Amino acid sequence: MKFPRRQFLRLAASVAVVPLLSPTAWGQTYPTQPVRIVVSVAAGSNPDILARLMGQWLSERLGHPFVIENRPGGGTNIATEAVIRSPADGHTLLLVAPSSTINATLYEKLNFNFIRDIAPVAGIIHMPNLMVVNTSVPATTVPEFIAYAKANPGRINMASPGIGSGPHMAGELFKMMSGVNMVHVPYRGNVPALTDLVGGQVQVMFDGIPTSIGHIRSGRLRALAVTTATRSEVLPDIPTVADFVPGYEMSAWFGVGAPRNTPVEVLNRLNREINAGLADPKIKARLAELGGTALAGSPIDFGKLIAAETDKWGKLIRAANIKPE
Repeated sequence: MKFPRRQFLRLAASVAVVPLLSPTAWGQTYPTQPVRIVVSVAAGSNPDILARLMGQWLSERLGHPFVIENRPGGGTNIATEAVIRSPADGHTLLLVAPSSTINATLYEKLNFNFIRDIAPVAGIIHMPNLMVVNTSVPATTVPEFIAYAKANPGRINMASPGIGSGPHMAGELFKMMSGVNMVHVPYRGNVPALTDLVGGQVQVMFDGIPTSIGHIRSGRLRALAVTTATRSEVLPDIPTVADFVPGYEMSAWFGVGAPRNTPVEVLNRLNREINAGLADPKIKARLAELGGTALAGSPIDFGKLIAAETDKWGKLIRAANIKPE
């Protein structure tokens, strides 16, 4: 299934224009009631932490509560559809994650078209995943791992929190670009996947820094590389996958979206306030603790990222013939 990238960028541009005239009544009065930020995963997860961090900032800046509503399930599609079906007045927002761009191709039949139905508001964070292995794996570098995997085709198990998750896509991209054959073992969530990785039931995982770093520092897991194009400030001694597999790049990122047709003045005001938060030293420090950096920019910048990620993962899903559970 192909998606109208140019059409999406035009839609993003239409909401990104900051009015030259004084704000309309929408911009002056928004918000007029509590605002929901719908999160597609359970409370306590990294996306939930990000939503609460930004929600608190927006509450203080805009004078109304920004309430986090966790709507897990359905491969994150339940949360997305709940926002799309909400009034387009800026009082219901979505924490946008890479899963939104993955699901656009992974699921052949959805009750919505993410590119058409969600207006990009602002990015929040950009962060790497880590290629981590159980310490029983006889590899301390990516080249050693590739050599070991090629010598043992189909005998290395790769864990992920589920089919179509960011870690799954990172692993599939690695398999395709490095030419190795690994068996994907999907779990129902990150915790059981990581538990089995530490226990040795699976051998490798492309996990987030916040959940892996404690195991790495304690010696229970070994980090081979980060998945972003540049090294992480949190783990500066860990190389990138691209150092050994040229062109490889996978980023975890999060931002905010709203139902299409939300007034442009509301979108622009939210964008300004979110970017102000990303420049705040306390929020920047908290993002760094999560292993990421601020993803500041305009709605059109965030829209370009969403469009590029949709194209990228769509090609991989079709090439690898990945199907949802």
